[in-house]
Amino acid sequence: MKMTVIGAGAWGTALAIAFSRQHEVTLWGRDAAQMVDMQANRLNRRYLPDCPLPDKLHLSADLSEAVLGVELVLVVTPIAGLRPTLQELARLKVDAPLLWACKGFEAGSSLLPHQVVAEEFPRLKTVGVLSGPSFAKEVALGLPAAVSLASENYAFARDFARELHSPLLRIYANDDLVGVEVGGAVKNVMAIATGVADGLGFGMNARAALITRGLAEITRLAVALGGSQQSMQGLSGVGDLILTCTGALSRNRQVGLKLAEGKSLAAILTELGHVAEGVPTAREVLKMAERLEVDMPITAAVCELLYHQATPHSVVESLLGRTPKPEFGQP
Repeated sequence: MKMTVIGAGAWGTALAIAFSRQHEVTLWGRDAAQMVDMQANRLNRRYLPDCPLPDKLHLSADLSEAVLGVELVLVVTPIAGLRPTLQELARLKVDAPLLWACKGFEAGSSLLPHQVVAEEFPRLKTVGVLSGPSFAKEVALGLPAAVSLASENYAFARDFARELHSPLLRIYANDDLVGVEVGGAVKNVMAIATGVADGLGFGMNARAALITRGLAEITRLAVALGGSQQSMQGLSGVGDLILTCTGALSRNRQVGLKLAEGKSLAAILTELGHVAEGVPTAREVLKMAERLEVDMPITAAVCELLYHQATPHSVVESLLGRTPKPEFGQP
């Protein structure tokens, strides 16, 4: 299959490497100088310096050339870059099947990625999201991973999951587009919270409790938005949550660890040098939760830390002081 991956960050590069093992892949990046450097060194020195690019992977900074005659377009930008990328694809009259691997809610509108896609490509029905527990570096190195491909068009999800599936990157079809996107977005917020708890030295008992209660928050929001509770038990729910909350490669967990050290958010983001989607997503998730009257205390606590100058200790004290509710509702 001839496909183009749009976005030469860590995750876009990793997916391009993975899919180029079986398909004809072009990786497009908007920074022409970066693409020239990647071509010369066969390496993404900025984002994946330890992962050589396969010889067969084509690189391009010319979007019109990159999408010419493709059978699939995979958009792998931060959520903030999704809409402008789609608008450019529309301008080029691209009508190929479309996947995205963006995680989060669009700032300002609080829209999930599929809602942004529906606004920009209202007539395209072969669309879906690729999401799940997958660190870019491990995927690029060829270590085994498994993700979900979700679409409201289940036949499309099934067919393209089979086409893209490989022994090293296993892909499972799913028809719960909302649930998969909510799981992929909100787990980043929970990873910030878990990083704070770990940074304060609260131990593994606290970490397990926080992840479990975090999953409850994610599930409540997903169901309120029309998603399936069952999806929260799968790859894009509990799987992605566990990985992002505990893995050393998690940027969002790193944000929490550094907040626990007393560093400012601005300094942390500069130090990371990568996008940590949980930071802008937290505010949009809380806005959505308040509108839907969904109880999300961990998300609210993360927002206090990120945007209202609360201290880690005061936020933890507030969370621990809450009166517990029945775990599974009234008997």
